[in-house]
Amino acid sequence: MVRAEGRQRQRRTDRFASGFKPRLTTPLVRVDGELRPATWEVALERAASGFAHTRDTYGPEAFGLFSCSKATNEMNYASQRFIRTAIGSNNIDSCNRT
Repeated sequence: MVRAEGRQRQRRTDRFASGFKPRLTTPLVRVDGELRPATWEVALERAASGFAHTRDTYGPEAFGLFSCSKATNEMNYASQRFIRTAIGSNNIDSCNRT
């Protein structure tokens, strides 16, 4: 139950009944300015090459990571390991101060 203006109401658990569109099930890549469906292998390769190009062009300090205190410790650990190990950046910030 959540409070709304002093009244209790039932939380909606059906996200599709609220007008939300369903999530994508296939990745999209931009080809000639348009988003087109692609395989996961192609999409991940494009993402990895984009990360590598930015790191090689601007250096690892061009990347930063914002971590969330509401995420699990495991997720925050995996994120900081990725940015430090794969990218080589120590630009990590979290909202644990709030």
